[in-house]
Amino acid sequence: MVSSTDIAQRIIEAVLAQRLAPGTRLGEQNLSMLFDCSRTLVREALVRLAARGIVTVSSRRGWYVVQPSHEEAREAFEARRVIETGLIRRTGPLDKATLKRLKQHLKQEQDALKGDDVGQRSYLLGDFHVCLAECLGNQLLADTLRDFTARTTLIAMLYQSTHDAVQSCQDHVAIVDALVRGDTALAEHLMEEHIGQVQAALRLAPADDPLADLRQALAPVRAAPAPLPTGKDTPQPPAETYLGALL
Repeated sequence: MVSSTDIAQRIIEAVLAQRLAPGTRLGEQNLSMLFDCSRTLVREALVRLAARGIVTVSSRRGWYVVQPSHEEAREAFEARRVIETGLIRRTGPLDKATLKRLKQHLKQEQDALKGDDVGQRSYLLGDFHVCLAECLGNQLLADTLRDFTARTTLIAMLYQSTHDAVQSCQDHVAIVDALVRGDTALAEHLMEEHIGQVQAALRLAPADDPLADLRQALAPVRAAPAPLPTGKDTPQPPAETYLGALL
């Protein structure tokens, strides 16, 4: 039998894999059908996720995935910066089993980059930070980081991040290499730089621009491209991915 914890975890995984976009509606009835459980269990999971800042509820719209504001985006990245650099700063020498686990995770990232599963790639790149916190011996902060990483994944989707996945993986490799050498000062610096680069890649309008949303909406519209042939061999756009694809 599925539990409310299982449902919440699957939704978090879907966010990390970029399969649930900001603003996606999460209907209780649909989720109960997908997970073959009662709406009570679904509601318990959604309440938990609301407390963790992943979903929110509206009296008119129901439950939906959060759409972080500019200020919330800044705060989420700052929280990650403080937690992750602090963890590295306080860590001691890592044992062989821990280093082996980190290297296995990097290998999974590199393999995912060679494939065409964007969701798996996104999930692994985000999960690296959770894995690192677990390897550094703090499960409580690892759980906290999972939520912050999910929120920054939503932020990257919402604000059309231009950060390159290959670069992220290379950053992770450099951080682990520094830890292998016992150079925690360098690892901390590299983590600070990595998070800063991911944040800088967001397409955020200036925070003091009150016309940001209207300015974007009224930007000149590009000319429509020429229509494509409609023959049977014409490639069709991929179908939209949704939570049911994970079940």
